[in-house]
Amino acid sequence: MQLLLLTGMSGSGKSIALNALEDLGYYCVDNLPAKLLPEVVDYLHQSNHVHVAISIDVRSVETLPLLPQHILVLRHSGIEVQLMYLEASTDTLVKRYSETRRRHPLSDTELTLPEAISRERELLAEIAALAHHIDTSDLRPAQLRAWIRDFVNIERSGLTLLFQSFAFKNGLPLDADMVFDVRSLPNPFYDPKLRPLNGRDQPVIEFLASEASVRLMLSDIRGLLENWLPSFVRDNRSYLTVAIGCTGGQHRSVYLVEELARHFAPQIKVLVRHRELSET
Repeated sequence: MQLLLLTGMSGSGKSIALNALEDLGYYCVDNLPAKLLPEVVDYLHQSNHVHVAISIDVRSVETLPLLPQHILVLRHSGIEVQLMYLEASTDTLVKRYSETRRRHPLSDTELTLPEAISRERELLAEIAALAHHIDTSDLRPAQLRAWIRDFVNIERSGLTLLFQSFAFKNGLPLDADMVFDVRSLPNPFYDPKLRPLNGRDQPVIEFLASEASVRLMLSDIRGLLENWLPSFVRDNRSYLTVAIGCTGGQHRSVYLVEELARHFAPQIKVLVRHRELSET
C-alpha cells in the first residue's frame, strides 16, 4: 500500500491536489482527523486499496500533534508513507480568501486573517518539517496538477533531486532548499532573436554554452551538489529542491536547470520544474 498524506496551508490548493490524485487512481479521503489515521489506513489496507491519499490539515487542530508518531508506526508496519505539504505566501493566501470570500478555519472575532494564517503556520510547523513542499503562490492549477503527477509517478526509494527555475521578479520559491542567483550571467533577453525563446531552445542553449561565465557558474553549482549530495542521502532526505533564479525565469535559469538535470539524472532520481514557463 502506498499512502500519500496531503497537508498544508488552508487556501494553498489542497482541493486541486486531491482531485488530481483521484484522477490518477488514488482512493482519496478529505479532512480526516489525525487521531483516526491508523484505523482508517488499516481498514483501507484490509480492503486492498493500493494507492491512498488522505488530507489532514488544521481543521483537526486538536489531534495534529499525534500525526508524526502515527506516521512512524505506519512505516514500521510496512506501509509506504509520503507526506506532501502545500504552502503559499501570506499575501497570496489573503488574496485568495478575499477573492473567494471564504472563512479561514482559524478565523474568529479576535484574529485577523493574516493573524489566522500566521497561527496556522505555527500549528503546522512540526508536520511541515517532515514533508516535501510545493509552493503554489505563483502556480496555475494545471501546473500544480502536473507537479502532483510527477511526484507520485517517480520511483520512491532514496533521494530525489528536484531542480526548479524561477523569476526573482515573481518572488522566491518557498519550497527551495538551495537557491542560486544567476542574474549576473549574460542575458539572452537583450538579443531580439532570442527574446521570444527559452532556455530549452537550441539558439539560447548555444548562446549560453558559449559564455565562459555561464560554464563556470554551471561547474560551481554542479561541484557543490556533487560534494554534498552524499550527506543529504545519509540524512535520509526524500527530496532536495535546488532553485535557480534569473530575472524573468525564461532563459538563464531554465538552461542551467536543464543542464544540471541532464548531468545528475544518470546517478540519482531527478525532477525538473520551470515555474515561469506556461506549459509546465
